[in-house]
Amino acid sequence: MILTILLILLFIIIVSTLFIGSYSYKFKKVPNKYTPIKYGYEFQEIKIPTKNNKNLYGWWIPTENPKNEKKPTIILIHGWSRNVDRTMPFIKKLHQAEYNLLAFDSRCHGKSDDDKFSSMVKFMEDIRSAINFSEKQPNTDINRVGLLGLSIGGSASIYAAALDKRIKSVVTVGAFSHPKNVMGLEFKKRKIPKFPIVWFVFKYMEFRIGAKFNDIAPSKNISKSNANFFLIHGINDETVPIKQADELLKSGNLDKVKLWKVESKGHSDCNHHPKFWEKVLEFYKTSL
Repeated sequence: MILTILLILLFIIIVSTLFIGSYSYKFKKVPNKYTPIKYGYEFQEIKIPTKNNKNLYGWWIPTENPKNEKKPTIILIHGWSRNVDRTMPFIKKLHQAEYNLLAFDSRCHGKSDDDKFSSMVKFMEDIRSAINFSEKQPNTDINRVGLLGLSIGGSASIYAAALDKRIKSVVTVGAFSHPKNVMGLEFKKRKIPKFPIVWFVFKYMEFRIGAKFNDIAPSKNISKSNANFFLIHGINDETVPIKQADELLKSGNLDKVKLWKVESKGHSDCNHHPKFWEKVLEFYKTSL
C-alpha cells in the first residue's frame, strides 16, 4: 500500500515537472510590425547563421559614414517573448549617436528559426553569432563591440561577455542575477511548492538546456569578463526585483561594473526616464 502511494506521488511529481518545465514559459511567436524605415533609416534585412544550423532574422543598420571610418558596433538584444520591435526606441537614439547597429530575433522569437525551445544559453549563442556577422561588415571596428540587452537579453549579454573577449561594453536593463531567482519568483507567484516540484523542475530544465544554472548564471560570470558593465534597473521592477541588480553589482569587478537604480520605473520602462540616454551614451562614449 505504501509503495503504491509512493509510486503515485512520484508519477504526479514527474508529470508536474514535465508540464511546468515545458509549458510555464511558452509564448506565442510574433513577428515584428515595424522596421527602421519608420525613422527613415537605411538598413538591411539579414539572416545570421547560428548554432544547430539555424538562422536568425535581423537588421543591420550602419551609421552614416561619409569618410569610411571604422565605427563601433552595438548589438541590441530583446527580452523573453519579444522581437526586434522592442529595440526600436533604442535604435533611434543610438543611430543618432553614430554607432553601427545590429538587432536580431533570438531563436524561437519573431522571424528567426525555431529550435525546440528558447533559453538564456541560446540567447548567448545568438549574441556571439551576431558579433560574427557584424565583423564582416564594412567600416566596422572589431575592437569596439558593445551590447545592449533587455531582461533575459541583458542576462545573456553578461554571460556572453564572460565567454567572448570581443565584447568591450555592456548595458543591461532589468537583467536577472540567476535563473533560479527569476524562475523561483514566478513559481512562488503561482503557488507551486518549492519542494519537491520546483526542485525537480530546475533539475529537468538543467537537463533540457544541457547546463547547470550555477555555470551560466550572470552573477557567477560577470567577474570573468574584462568588459565594462552598466546595469540599469527599475526600483519598482516586479519581474526581476532590484535585489538581483544588487547581487550582480556585488559579484562583479568594482572598477568594471556600475549600477543605476532608476526611481519610479519598473521592468520595461527605464528608457523613459529623462536621464536614461544621457547616462547610456556617456557610458558607451567612455567604454567603447
